Amino acid sequence: MSEFHDDYPSYEHMAHHSEEEGKKTRKTLWRVFWYMLAITIFELIIGSMAPAQGWSGTMGLKVLFIGLTILKAGFIVMAFMHLGHEVTFFKYVVLAPYLIFMSYTIFIVLDEGIYSGHAENRTKVDPILIKQQEDLKAGHGHAAPADHGAEHAEEAHH
Repeated sequence: MSEFHDDYPSYEHMAHHSEEEGKKTRKTLWRVFWYMLAITIFELIIGSMAPAQGWSGTMGLKVLFIGLTILKAGFIVMAFMHLGHEVTFFKYVVLAPYLIFMSYTIFIVLDEGIYSGHAENRTKVDPILIKQQEDLKAGHGHAAPADHGAEHAEEAHH
């Protein structure tokens, strides 16, 4: 009798796995664990070295971390969520939305560098927008400075 006092069969009995299959499965899971641990340690080392080396905020570093994250997610999905054992069509059905989303995410991160405000990249911003911002800062345009707004409000009352 089990310690829970029920008649529910054990997992091993229900799964109909032999000891050899169990060893193979455990070996695969441990191998994935060690790969993911190595990737995580590599990420930590690179992340701790980045500020001292001047790598912080560089596009290459962003792409590296996104790639390593996708690699770890792939290990999780293929091994722990058993997608690696599915038929090819089902793999594509499950993975296609994620691949599209990841592609979009990478595009956004890479595109961010163009409009990040660096002097060499400012030419990518519409010149009309830059002129409007300069006019607003100088007090020209539609937005009146705060101190002139009160004077105009009193003139309107008289």
